[in-house]
Amino acid sequence: MVTSPSTAASQAGANVLRDGGTAIEAVVATAAMLAVTCPHFCGIGGDAVWMVSDKSGKVQSFMGIGQAGEKTPETITPGTPIPLRGPASTLTTACTVDSWQHALDHSARHWGGKRSLSELITPSIELAENGFPISASQCFWLNFRKDEFENWPGFAAIFAPDGRMPTPGETFKQPDLARSLKQIAAKGARDFYDGDLAQRIIAGLAKAGSPITANDLAQTRTRTVDAVSLAYGDVTLYAPPAPTQGLATLMTMGILRELGTKNWAEGTADHYHLVVEAIKRAFLARDRIADPDFNLDDLSNMLTDEVLTSAADDISTAHAMDWPHPFRRGDTVFLAATDAQGNCASVLQSTYFDWGSGVVAGDTGIIWQNRGAAFSTQPGHPNELKPGKRPFYTLNPGLALKHGKPHLLYGTQGADGQPQTLAMLLTRLLDFGLSPAEALAKPRFLLGKTFSDANDSLKLEADAGPDVFDDLTQRGHVLREIEAQSALAGQAGIIRIDDDGFVDGAHDPRSDGMAIGV
Repeated sequence: MVTSPSTAASQAGANVLRDGGTAIEAVVATAAMLAVTCPHFCGIGGDAVWMVSDKSGKVQSFMGIGQAGEKTPETITPGTPIPLRGPASTLTTACTVDSWQHALDHSARHWGGKRSLSELITPSIELAENGFPISASQCFWLNFRKDEFENWPGFAAIFAPDGRMPTPGETFKQPDLARSLKQIAAKGARDFYDGDLAQRIIAGLAKAGSPITANDLAQTRTRTVDAVSLAYGDVTLYAPPAPTQGLATLMTMGILRELGTKNWAEGTADHYHLVVEAIKRAFLARDRIADPDFNLDDLSNMLTDEVLTSAADDISTAHAMDWPHPFRRGDTVFLAATDAQGNCASVLQSTYFDWGSGVVAGDTGIIWQNRGAAFSTQPGHPNELKPGKRPFYTLNPGLALKHGKPHLLYGTQGADGQPQTLAMLLTRLLDFGLSPAEALAKPRFLLGKTFSDANDSLKLEADAGPDVFDDLTQRGHVLREIEAQSALAGQAGIIRIDDDGFVDGAHDPRSDGMAIGV
């Protein structure tokens, strides 16, 4: 099975699985297609974080995260915010393409994979070159930024040529991106980093005013690292380590474990209240998370029984804690696959904000990410901007083992919303026995500021019901009702493998995607 937020992308991955390919090979084909069909959320100018497991339950994480460049723009000074868009936000390199090849090398060495990167990205090249029906999601986010993108170097000429906004279903072509993908197919992934394509990328970024250098790009590499884990009932939850917020997701689930979900029912005010309050405690600890190469803080104690029990004891079942916490924005795509041999890959791919930095690297058609905006300029902060450092990362795809074998693949778009959505999905799957499709369709919430609401309110989908709204208000939550199946609640995906090998899954009804079984 493969799942993603684009039907065309899921079909590309499913075709690989039908032909006997591995889960990693299917994910690469899907990821390349998403880089074409979801340019507002991801692309080859961004990063990717992987969680993989073989059929025996050996879990690893591939951290395809670009690092800060050796030069910092003079406009960025200590104590002043980093620009959220434009060249001064392009402070980190992009590691997605390297992560694809890194994962394929693992597939070839350990899973018997035989397909080349060139073969797997060919369908995405054809789609970029010949065109595809533009999605409602892409049109929404283009229209949402219509007052901003005229100032983004090279952007309007590709996505709103002649000043005209496209409508859903129109044919959309990306010939410049197709040429870049062709070059990767012909010369390999590293051409993006130290070949002819790299030179074109750097020239385009430099013309726009980006500080990224050729040396920065050449030093970009994916790392294989051990995942962090948490026991939860009869499963073990795994997440990528720092600098991602995987620890915050696991800490949330650990607090809920200590609270004991047998004392509350699915979809009740208790369910929402306790998940929200667990999220608050985990997010207060999250500011410690930073690149472990630069941060001496031992983060392992975030998941100790003592810390989790103390956080659970701090939660009142009757009253909400005030929430003046900084909000982190971001958008991304989740994709996952499991193959006939039982190997699994769970991945998040992103350019950070919708449309990333907005900067297109010259004539390459590549939108560069603005992940550098996630750094702090406060001296001494764990996430302080420094050359060669990786920023705090919201991406945290998940994977769970049961009886030592892969059981769940899960993840979601949504930056701050990722741990929130995952906690609701996991409690519904593991504690209340819902199917992936049922869990994804149920109402969700988003705590904190959003693009459309500057207040630290609790946004709750309307179909949670008036009784839940009334009860949560009485407990002190500052509520804002959002529409059922709201885009603010994230776009998640789930694949579940039962003990007998039966596989089911789904992608979020809030997205344009689907899960395809083979």
